[in-house]
Amino acid sequence: MRIREIIWLPDIVEKLEWKHNIVPHEVRESLNNNPRIFFRETGHVEGEHLYEALSRTNAGRYLAVFFIRKPADKALIVSARDMKPKERRRYGKK
Repeated sequence: MRIREIIWLPDIVEKLEWKHNIVPHEVRESLNNNPRIFFRETGHVEGEHLYEALSRTNAGRYLAVFFIRKPADKALIVSARDMKPKERRRYGKK
């Protein structure tokens, strides 16, 4: 799956910064660094489903990024956080 554009909602950007200490460029880096992407659940709109991307930033931080895939290879970011140990093992099986 290729992501050409990231869609940001201001409330999500704020939440990522204060709750998870993640800034937008870290999410962008992780999505550009060959992430492992997994389907999570069916969306409410046909063809727009929730996915989880496991990847690392350029600085080596392991992130789990949750997004809704939109038409034209766009990703609406829903949340992001540091990977949990189980996710890191799953990511390491690449």
